[in-house]
Amino acid sequence: MLKRMLFAVLLIAGSFGLTESCAAAETVLTLTIAGKTQTFERQALLARKDAADIHVPRDIAYGMPMTYRAVPLANLLDGATLPADSVLEARADDGFAAQLPMDLVRNRDASTAVAWLAIEDPAHPWPKLPGKTVDAGPFYLVWVGKQAASVRSEQWPYRIVQLDTQPSPSTRWPALAVDASLPATDPIRAGQSLFITQCLACHKLNGAGNANVGPDLNVPMNPVDYFQPAALHRYIRNPASVRNWPGRTMPGFAPDQLSDREIDLVIAYLAYMAPRKIKP
Repeated sequence: MLKRMLFAVLLIAGSFGLTESCAAAETVLTLTIAGKTQTFERQALLARKDAADIHVPRDIAYGMPMTYRAVPLANLLDGATLPADSVLEARADDGFAAQLPMDLVRNRDASTAVAWLAIEDPAHPWPKLPGKTVDAGPFYLVWVGKQAASVRSEQWPYRIVQLDTQPSPSTRWPALAVDASLPATDPIRAGQSLFITQCLACHKLNGAGNANVGPDLNVPMNPVDYFQPAALHRYIRNPASVRNWPGRTMPGFAPDQLSDREIDLVIAYLAYMAPRKIKP
């Protein structure tokens, strides 16, 4: 009887070890370009000839310098002919969905900003993210180059599971669009662009978008319906300064990532969309 119990314990322990080993081996990234899907295993990416050790002096997720084993993202996108307004949608395992302009992610000029797909080596795991119980792996989009600091915070998606080429968000989701009669220079359009980059990664609006982190920002109510402008501005800048609770996930935005004027542009877009509610 004792031998059977010991055997059962060893079998269960061995099964857990095998499961963990298989999970590590089977960690994959799905990439869909113009409808064609490829999968990349983590170990295969780490072993690629174009993989390199890169240093990120100002890492957005970790808030400190970091070094990664990474592959140039442009190399994974080679060969595809896409419409000029296409974006790369980066989806994370927590429902985050960043919309990245193709000209940005395909750039190879280090005098600006170059996208690299950082791959976490299971033998050398990354540290936990500040204030979180998880790290940024297994796949994290990071930026290097002289203008890497200009890449906005929501364009550094981590814990990526899927990359897809898609039409521009305004084309894909007409419910986000402003009236065609608005001049190209209207500040509302600038607010819309900022919203798509900084807010659509976590939120939907009028049911439009692929993110599932935060609530829809127009239905049933738009934030301008229950926030005074100054309070909403402060909330976007630093949510904890207005209301805080243990489960809050919305980060603040430092002035170098979203200026006061840019916050006001986002609020202007929200105010414009408030009477244009479309139920999903």
